[in-house]
Amino acid sequence: MIFKPVAVLALFLSAMLSFAPSAPVQAQDASVWLQIEAQPDLAGAEDRARAYASVFADTNGFRLRSGWYGIMLGPYPADEAALRLGSLKREGLIPGDSFIALSRDFGLQYWPPAGSAAAVPDPVTPEIAALPEPAPLALASPDETRTEARDSEALLTADDRKALQTALQWFGLYRGAIDGAFGPGTRNSMSAWQAAQGIDPTGILTSRQRAALLAAYGDDTAAFGFATVADQEAGITVTLPLGLVEFDHYEPPFVHFRPRNATAPRIILISQPGDQAAFYGLYDILQTLESVPMTGDRSRDERKFRIEGRSDTASTTAYGELRGGLIKGWMLISTPGNQDRDARILQAIEASFATDSTRALDPGMEPMGAEARAGLLSGLEVRKPRFSRSGFFVDASGTVLTTVDAVASCGRITLDRATEASVTLTDAASGLAILSPATPLSPRMIARLQLSAERVGTEVMVAGYSYEDRLPAPVMTFGTLEAVTGLNGETGLKRLAIETLAGDAGGPVLDATGAVIGMLLPAATSGPRQLPAGVQFAASAAEIARIIAPGGIAPLPASPGGALPPAELTETGSGMTVLVSCWD
Repeated sequence: MIFKPVAVLALFLSAMLSFAPSAPVQAQDASVWLQIEAQPDLAGAEDRARAYASVFADTNGFRLRSGWYGIMLGPYPADEAALRLGSLKREGLIPGDSFIALSRDFGLQYWPPAGSAAAVPDPVTPEIAALPEPAPLALASPDETRTEARDSEALLTADDRKALQTALQWFGLYRGAIDGAFGPGTRNSMSAWQAAQGIDPTGILTSRQRAALLAAYGDDTAAFGFATVADQEAGITVTLPLGLVEFDHYEPPFVHFRPRNATAPRIILISQPGDQAAFYGLYDILQTLESVPMTGDRSRDERKFRIEGRSDTASTTAYGELRGGLIKGWMLISTPGNQDRDARILQAIEASFATDSTRALDPGMEPMGAEARAGLLSGLEVRKPRFSRSGFFVDASGTVLTTVDAVASCGRITLDRATEASVTLTDAASGLAILSPATPLSPRMIARLQLSAERVGTEVMVAGYSYEDRLPAPVMTFGTLEAVTGLNGETGLKRLAIETLAGDAGGPVLDATGAVIGMLLPAATSGPRQLPAGVQFAASAAEIARIIAPGGIAPLPASPGGALPPAELTETGSGMTVLVSCWD
């Protein structure tokens, strides 16, 4: 993985000293510097500074606001610095993204080792000197006439012009292409910037105003520490805020960048081989993660998707694309209240995201240990419902009957993990509830109610999700019909001798012919009496018909017939039974 600092391009900075702060800083305070490189750690910076010092006698190194370590040449008078910067770039002696920097942005000096500034006291956890706040810029008084400003603007290079557009775009004032052409869009954004500074909005920046805009951009981006990350394993190149995040680990298909502090975001790169089905599957899976709130905009086509999850506790944006059998993307996981910061990070990521069409993370990369994985994947666990119960289809459009307990106090309800549903009726006396799916379903089986009298001692079967959402299909549990009334003679109940679990509640009770004779009710968990094990109750088929008919659901009566073969009985029960999940 290769990291390259993203420079703030310099332009026409001969007027920069006219508004530089006079308060002392840890670095030398005279003139300006050429920043030629930056490294994220002290050891790497010292190695690079040593190499530059063999060529340039005026090589210096300072700790930056972003926490990185800058390598500088200088100091020079401002007019000389601009000339030297251009000369060294043309000769290829310094990187093309080198730029002019001010002393006010520097902390403690680390190079040369015997420099005038104090050495960094601890090479592992260096102390950062407190940097003074820059003095307010006196820009209201004109430093050039309109004609002079145009004349000085004409001397700008194409890169200088692009740098101004980039700075204006950073502050949300310019939305056009970074092309160096000062058309109406650029002029309007310049006017907006001038107005925000209390300056006459001419749409033409003077030399001092251009320098002030770039300096403000440099100050604002320093804390982000934006750098180009070229991850050869993942086949992704992207600009990331390495002042806020740092590389953590690979966990295919993810590359994790962890926050450097408690308020920083998390960033995850996505890289995997895959076809259309895998691409759609990734889109669905990401929305089941704890770190992706369920509310927010979603969009997906055959080649790209974007997910924006927003809640009171999380703010997550995810992007994915499918190209040539490879799936690449990224996630920014943050918290509410950081909209401006996150918008700038997203802007940098989206503008720079590029992929290698031949490489993706190898799914066979050695995974981390279970304990480390649990800690580092925090927030990427699949979202789980609070609990799940059973239900069954009672009409051809997918209306489901379940228990009141299964849907009480739920933030949302799903059927079979995927379909949203709403409660259209609850009856506390019988304990029954009716659910309507958000989109019509096509059940394989619909419950047919046995409304005639049953024989006590008949073998019955309960189809239910005994283990809630831990199994992909319902479990069949067998028992007997002990009585056609409750213990106190209640006609709406049937008493069963059967061993069931909590997840079975709401499931259909079938006889040997496949007819539904009732719905399993939750086991009593409180009261002065404790029933013997295996005693369960079901709402009768007649009670079910009485509840659903007023809601416009015509009960389907069972047809007379003989006992079904075990496999066919199991298929009947499984086909009508639904997993009902309650979510916060």
